[in-house]
Parts: sequence; C-alpha cells; structure tokens
Amino acid sequence: TMKIYLASSWRNEYFPGIVQTLREAGYDVYDFRNPGDGGDGFRWSDISADWLEWEPQRYRDELINNPRCDRQFANDLRAMQSCDVCVLLLPCGRSAHTEAGWFAGRGKKVIVHIPVKQEPELMYRLFDAVTTTIDELLEALKA
Repeated sequence: TMKIYLASSWRNEYFPGIVQTLREAGYDVYDFRNPGDGGDGFRWSDISADWLEWEPQRYRDELINNPRCDRQFANDLRAMQSCDVCVLLLPCGRSAHTEAGWFAGRGKKVIVHIPVKQEPELMYRLFDAVTTTIDELLEALKA
C-alpha cells in the first residue's frame, strides 16, 4: 500500500475530506492532525495564547526547547521518512512547503493539489504533478 504524507495547514478546510477520500481509495495517509501517538497534533496556540506576538528569540527558544514541538516534529519526521509520496494540499503555509521540499530533495514524488483558486507559483514545476480535481490527484498517484 502506498503511503502518503498529506502536507497542508490546520486552516485548510479540504484536509479532512482529502484524507478520507485517499483512504477510501486504499492509500495509507498520514494525518498530522491525528498523528497516532495519542495526541491531537500540534498547534502553536497550545503553547501560548500570544504566540503570534513572539519576538524571534522566543520563537526560536520554543521551537528548539519545547517538549510539544519535540514530540510533533518526531511524529512528522518519522511519517515523512516512511511515506512514499507527498501531496501538498493548498492552501497551506511554510511548514507544508518545507515538507514538500524535503520529499523532492530525497527524490520522492510530490504532487501539488489545488482544489480552489490560488495565487500562481512558478516553482511548482519542480514537483511531479499539479492537480486540480480528485480524479486528477488519484490518477497522478497511480502514475
């Protein structure tokens, strides 16, 4: 069974449906919102309500020293190492793009899935496919 790392954002409303659709199609999908370690994923707001106000030093210190960051980073990295392909589900942010770049740098397949209007991005040509419908995504996964 192909293992898929679905890289996206907590704010992406399409994420749960894509997880479900890919699982129903027979794929093993890593869901960062439910990483399988008994936790419910990672949110900066779980560390501090004022996380958007942090100065760079606080951000760095939390990133490096916070046990919640340690746990989720380990979950995500383990999943990345075990997955065959990354689906970059737009819209998403910096972490998801970093994850997609990691996959590409290791020669693993990356598919960008764009279910809604987005600002165009030229460098998505670095990846293996760009899809806009579920049928296209499922086809790209088979290729």
